[in-house]
Amino acid sequence: MAHAKDIASIKDVAIRADVSVMTVSRAINDPKKLKPDTLKKVQQAIEELGYVPDYSARKVRNGNKTKTIGVLAFDTATSPFSVELNLSIEETARAHGWGCFVINMFKDNNPDYMVDMLLSYRPEGIIVSSMGLKFVKLPKKLLDYRCVFANCECIEKNFACYEPDDEQGQYKIVKELLKAGYRKPLCLHLPTLLIATPRRRYGLERACREFGIDPNQLIHYHMEVGDEHYRDMPSLVLKHIKNGKPQFDSVICGNDRIAFMVYQTLLTEGFKIPQDIGVIGYDNLVGIGDLFMPALSTVQIPHYEIGRLSTLHIINNLEINNKVMVDSPCLIRSSFRKIEQ
Repeated sequence: MAHAKDIASIKDVAIRADVSVMTVSRAINDPKKLKPDTLKKVQQAIEELGYVPDYSARKVRNGNKTKTIGVLAFDTATSPFSVELNLSIEETARAHGWGCFVINMFKDNNPDYMVDMLLSYRPEGIIVSSMGLKFVKLPKKLLDYRCVFANCECIEKNFACYEPDDEQGQYKIVKELLKAGYRKPLCLHLPTLLIATPRRRYGLERACREFGIDPNQLIHYHMEVGDEHYRDMPSLVLKHIKNGKPQFDSVICGNDRIAFMVYQTLLTEGFKIPQDIGVIGYDNLVGIGDLFMPALSTVQIPHYEIGRLSTLHIINNLEINNKVMVDSPCLIRSSFRKIEQ
C-alpha cells in the first residue's frame, strides 16, 4: 500500500509538465501569474499524478516520517460516541510520540476535496471511522493507501476492521438474564438492514438454546428504519399486555433508546422494574445509562478500545487485513433481578 512518501511531489508535477518547480507553485498559489497554456499543462499534470499540496513538505524532503495519523470520520461529529473514539485515538497516538488530526466527512461534502485535504498533511496512515457499525464507500484515492477501519467496514476492498463483538456481547447479557430465571422475553430488535442486528440476534438465540429455550417460540419484532420508529415501541409492548397481565417476563431491547421507550411504557402502565418485568438494553448510551431508574443493564460498545487498537495498528505497521472483533463488556445493573423458582 502507498505511504506518504509514495505520493506525487511537486517535483514530479514539474517534470510531467516540463516546467520549473516555481511554476508549479505559482499554478497552485497564484494561477493568474501564468499564461493560460502553461497553467493548463500544470493542471493536467496535477490531475494525472493525483498531486495534492504538501503541508508537511519539510519533513518529507528530509526523509523523515510525519508520525501523523489522519482520521476520516463519516458523520461522527454529531454522535456522543465520537468523543470516546477520537479521544482514544489522540491519547494512544500521543503516548507513542505520534500526532493525529480529524477530517469530518458529511453527506453533502465533496469527497475529492475532503480526501485532498486529508492527504495534504501526508499522514503515515488513515483511520476511517463511523458511528453505528456500517459499510463505508472509501473514496477512490484512498483504496491504495494504508487504511484501517474503526467501527465500520470497507465496501470495495479488504482492510483491517476493528469492530464491536455484537454477537458475543448480546449472548453474554441474555445469558445473565436467563440465569436470573427469566424465560419469556419480548424481543425488540434493531432494523434488519443494520450489520449489528443479525449478529446480536444470533447471540440472543445462542444463549436461549443453552437454556433449553426455542428462540423461534419467543415474540420478535424488528424496528423499521428511521428514528421516528422508536415511537412504535410502546404499541408493541402494549399489544402483549392482556387484562393488565403481560405475556412476557422481560424485554430484550435492541439498544438503550428502545429500552427508554419500554421503561416509559411499563412504568406508565403501573409495572415495576425489575419486580414485575426485567429489561436489558445495548450500547450503554453516553451519559444516559446510569440515569435510568432503576439503572439499566446493558452492553458497552467498546469505542475507546476500538480507537486504541486502530491507532496501534498504524503505529506498529501491522499487516492484518481482516476483521478483529473487540470484546463488548456487559454492565449488569438493576433492571433485572434473580427470580425465585
